[in-house]
Amino acid sequence: MKALLQLPIRWKITGLSFGIVAFSLIIIGIILLGYVSEIKEDERSQQAMITAQLVAKNQTVQDSIELANASEILQPLIERMRILNEQDYIVVLNMDRIRLTHPIPERLGTPFVGGDEGAAFTEHIYISKAKAEDGTETVRAFVPIINRDREQVGVVVVGNVLPYLSDIIYEFGRTALIITLITTLFGFWGAWLLASHIKKQTFEMEPGELARVLEERTATFNAIHDGVIAIDEHQRITVINEAAKSMLYVNGNVIGKQISKVIPDTRLPEILELGKPVYQREFYVQNRAILSNRIPITDDGRTIGAVAIFQDKTEVNRLAKELTGVQAFVDALRVQNHEYSNKLHTIAGLIQLNQGNKALEYIFELNEEHSALSKILMQQIHDDSIAGLLLGKVSRGKELGISLKINKSSSFVNYPEGITNHDLVVIIGNLIDNSYDALLETEFSNKTVYILVKELEDELFIQVSDNGVGIPKQYKERIFTRGFSTKKNEGRGIGLFLIQSIVERVNGTIDIDSEENEGTTISITLPLKREESVGDAL
Repeated sequence: MKALLQLPIRWKITGLSFGIVAFSLIIIGIILLGYVSEIKEDERSQQAMITAQLVAKNQTVQDSIELANASEILQPLIERMRILNEQDYIVVLNMDRIRLTHPIPERLGTPFVGGDEGAAFTEHIYISKAKAEDGTETVRAFVPIINRDREQVGVVVVGNVLPYLSDIIYEFGRTALIITLITTLFGFWGAWLLASHIKKQTFEMEPGELARVLEERTATFNAIHDGVIAIDEHQRITVINEAAKSMLYVNGNVIGKQISKVIPDTRLPEILELGKPVYQREFYVQNRAILSNRIPITDDGRTIGAVAIFQDKTEVNRLAKELTGVQAFVDALRVQNHEYSNKLHTIAGLIQLNQGNKALEYIFELNEEHSALSKILMQQIHDDSIAGLLLGKVSRGKELGISLKINKSSSFVNYPEGITNHDLVVIIGNLIDNSYDALLETEFSNKTVYILVKELEDELFIQVSDNGVGIPKQYKERIFTRGFSTKKNEGRGIGLFLIQSIVERVNGTIDIDSEENEGTTISITLPLKREESVGDAL
């Protein structure tokens, strides 16, 4: 069964269509066999009845049946009539139910043992169906013999053996075989053409591949943090992801609707008329400032649609104000915008070259790289400040040649009591920056920082690890001192001091595990509910 499920769709459709044809032929064959069998039975029954009536009306039969030598007189006569009328057997019975004629001479003078002859001896005419002594099914016509004095003197039994189904099949076998072969060939040919047409319409892809492409396409567009909207040449929406719906306050399924009715001030249809891309332009749509790239979709030099990819400029500004280290965040956004433009150029180029499939493949490749990060940031980290910080640090790390890996089990919804988003930004941002600084001093080819932000039942757990130079033993006791730093740059030595101040304020804990030239792991726990101290109670 598993092997059948793995067959290509062409063979599945062909097999299914051919199976339907074959099943139909079998059903039709069974019905025809039953119909022919009934016709044969009626035909044999009518022939038997006609012959029986002829024998019963024969004057010689009527005059000789009561004679002592009746068998000698009737046997030759009846046999000739049987052969001429092509009957399987004709039996003449006297009123004592003794066989006076029979195709088998050994049975002459023996009693008739059919069991269904009783009514015939009371002047009834009928046809009976029974099994012969050799087990074959027969139809028998019973006709009473009436003499000139209108008295019954005997019974004529004419029987015909019914043909077996195999005999009927053999009789019509050649015709049935030709019809079956022609039907099978045309059925197979038609099924193959249908399967090939469907396969061509689906770009030679199997159903599983189509389902995966659709799922990946949907997941890709919904995982992209930027908004994406595409329209066709009739200004109907063909693509819109969840980020776009959220930014522009769009609800429900709007695919196929006129974009002007869904987003009146979009201005995306202008690209259809302009026919040229517009990059990094600010728009005010649905009472929200966005930064958008808008690209026409062309086919053989004709514009057949347009796609817009945009960011919420208001949200970017808000995050920039909330994040500590504004310059670092601006640098991270610069890296992200640089990558963003390159990706858009690539997608736009592929679409303009009429390489839609390759454009999708490129998007899918990007999704595979960022899907885990997008899932965590969009679905598991329910705070824009933290998500934006992590996104910025990931981009900053890429520019520095450092990989920032966010643990897949990370999740965050509720702030610990006494902790603001600004506090968490300070803690996470400084821990990551310290790890980056430690890695910049190494020559490792695989520079990696790991971060876990996990909301547990009673506490928020934050852990940042790196494989950098580690903390020298002589510095471990001083790293939380304000102004202390192993770096020579001005303005250093404040990050860990701020972290300790925040943690102590809510009665949290800090644990440091560091080995020189092996790396550092800093774990912080922040209780969700602060225990009241004596001072708090007062």
